[in-house]
Amino acid sequence: MTLKEKLQAGKFVVTVELDPPKGAAADRMIAQVRQIRQFVDAVNIADCPMANLRMSPIALAHVLQQDANIETIFHLTCRDRNLIGLQAELLGAGALGVQNILTLTGDTPDRGDHPHSSAVFETDSSGLIQLAATLNQGKDSMGNMLEAATNFFIGSSVNPSADNLDCELDKLAKKIQAGVHFVQTQPVFDLETAVLFLDKVKDWPIYIIMGILPLRSYKMACYLHEKVPGITVPAAVLQRMADGGREQGIAIARELSAQLRTVAHGVHIMPLNDMDMVVKILA
Repeated sequence: MTLKEKLQAGKFVVTVELDPPKGAAADRMIAQVRQIRQFVDAVNIADCPMANLRMSPIALAHVLQQDANIETIFHLTCRDRNLIGLQAELLGAGALGVQNILTLTGDTPDRGDHPHSSAVFETDSSGLIQLAATLNQGKDSMGNMLEAATNFFIGSSVNPSADNLDCELDKLAKKIQAGVHFVQTQPVFDLETAVLFLDKVKDWPIYIIMGILPLRSYKMACYLHEKVPGITVPAAVLQRMADGGREQGIAIARELSAQLRTVAHGVHIMPLNDMDMVVKILA
């Protein structure tokens, strides 16, 4: 069954996010995926995360599907391509059999390792969703017919911990109108935050896969809580991390994953490429 079919059938899914290599070899990524393959339904491949140069997510997604026998979700951002380029990438992905997409606006180049590069941003994530949905209908953005339509399962992101949750929900409503099918959320660290968000969207026609970012240390937890906009780490979690460090981080992620099985459609684990941590959380 595909990721889409599993969600349609009511199966609780598990996805894991990976950063592509900065180079032309995929061997390390194939080995990482094989390490976790038995525990997950799909892996996400980021698109030059934090505006740092990395291997094409579409090419890597295809390699992993072929060589590691796992379904993939490729990220696509609006930072580096105009409308022609975005559609060309999508058509190429469709030809390669990479059907799951996570649409993102993307980080600005000044955050990454090519700070003087030009940004495009001809559209945003909602516009990219609409592009993919239009290609699924067999047309390009100008209404011209394609020789063959795409069949994308279209995803995007949402932040359950946003300071202005009503504004975040308005953005999600626009994404649904544009044609999104599922979302993978920014990380939550407690069930209460997840349930508050899920209750507000329980009747919306979309699959919600809740994000989990395993904490490695008390220092990391404090940094996320104090320095990263839109992320709140509850006091109880901070205390557990102060007492137990990495092992408590794994325990918290395991507990939250189990709790979310009763309220969400799946979990999306963001392990910062630590596959050993993924195994300990899911095994």
